[in-house]
Amino acid sequence: MSGRLWDKGAPLDERVLAYTAGEDHRLDDRLVAHDVRASVAHAAMLLGAGLLSIPDFEAIRSGLERLADEHARGLWRVELADEDVHTALEQRLTERIGAAGGRVHLGRSRNDQVLAALRLWMREECIALAEGARGVAAALDELARRHAGVPLPGYTHLQRAMPSSVADWAGGYAAEIEDDAAGILACRRRIDRNPLGSAAGYGTPGLPIDREATRAALGFASVHAPVTAVQLSRGKAEAQLLFELALLAGDLGRLAADLVLYASAEFGFVELPAEMTTGSSIMPQKRNPDLFELLRGRTATAIAALVEALLIPAKLPGGYHRDLQLLKAPLFRSADLARAACDLLAATLPAVRFRADRITLAPELFAAERAHRLVLEEGIPFREAYRRVAAALARHEG
Repeated sequence: MSGRLWDKGAPLDERVLAYTAGEDHRLDDRLVAHDVRASVAHAAMLLGAGLLSIPDFEAIRSGLERLADEHARGLWRVELADEDVHTALEQRLTERIGAAGGRVHLGRSRNDQVLAALRLWMREECIALAEGARGVAAALDELARRHAGVPLPGYTHLQRAMPSSVADWAGGYAAEIEDDAAGILACRRRIDRNPLGSAAGYGTPGLPIDREATRAALGFASVHAPVTAVQLSRGKAEAQLLFELALLAGDLGRLAADLVLYASAEFGFVELPAEMTTGSSIMPQKRNPDLFELLRGRTATAIAALVEALLIPAKLPGGYHRDLQLLKAPLFRSADLARAACDLLAATLPAVRFRADRITLAPELFAAERAHRLVLEEGIPFREAYRRVAAALARHEG
C-alpha cells in the first residue's frame, strides 16, 4: 500500500494512526459496496462533465466492481493500514489499473464520500429494519389468532384492573411495533439527499461538477443544498434513525418484560419454548428466560446509542470535524441489535403458548363494567354508580 489519501510523504506515528482510525476500518467493511456504487456514479459524472476519458471510466468502473465482488466473497477486508474504506478501495484500484485509479477522487472529499456511502447504507437499512419490525408484528397477530377467546387480566400499577384478552394484549404490541416500522421508514426524508459534490463542505470551485447527475444515478430524492448545509447535517439523520430504534427497543423490551413476568411460576400464564430458554448451573429444575431478559436490557443500549449520537456533533463549530467519524459506531451497534431482536422474536413468538387453564378473571375485574351498566340502565351519574359498586365490593370483601 502506498499510503493514505491525505499522505504527503511525512511519516505518521503508528500510535496516532491506531487512535485516529480506531475501529473505523472494521466499521467501514459494511460500506464497501455502497462506496463502490457512489464512486462509480461519481466517475460517470466526471465522464459526462468531460473530466474523465471513456477508457479511464471503463477501467475505474470494472475495477471497482471487481473489488466489490471480491470483498463480498471475503477475499479482502479494510485494514487498519488503510484507515478507511475510501483509501482501501482507491489504493487497490490504482494497484490494478494504474494512473486511472488516481483520477476517481477529482471533485470530491472523503467527507462527502463517506456521507454518500452512509446514506446509501441507511436507506437500505431502514427498509430492512422496518421489515424486521413488521415480522414481529405479524407474529404477534398470529399469536392473537391462535389464542382467540383466551382471557387475560388487564393490569394497572401491576394490579389486576379490568378484563382483557390475549388477543388485545398481542394486538396492542403489534400496533405499536407497526408504528415503529412506519417511524423508521419516515427517517428516509433526511437520508435521501445527495451529498456528493459538496466535497469538504464548500463545493468544488473551478470544476463543472454535476450534482444532479450523481443524484439521479444513486436514486436520491434531492440534492442536498447548499453545500455548506451538508456537514451541518451530520448526525441528524443518524440520530433520527437511532431515536426510532430506541422506541422500537422500548416496545420490544416491554413485550419481553411481560413474557418474563407471565412465564414466572407466580403468574403461570405463559409457556415459553424450551429451545429459547437456558438452564441454571446449580438448580436442575430451572429454565431461565435469558433471551427475553436481554431483550429487555437492550433498551438501555439503544437509548445510549441515541444519546451518544446526539452528543457527538453537539456544539461543534461549522464545517467538518473528525469527531463526526464516531457516529458510525452507535449507529451500526443499534441497528444490528434491533435486527437481531426482531429476528429472534419473530422466530420465538410462534412457539409461545398462553395457558388458558391457568388464567381466570375474578369478579371484581368487572367493576367498571358494572358501573357503566348502572349509568345506562338507571341514568344516574357515573360518580354515583362508581360509589355503589365500590360499596358492594367492600361488603362482599367484608
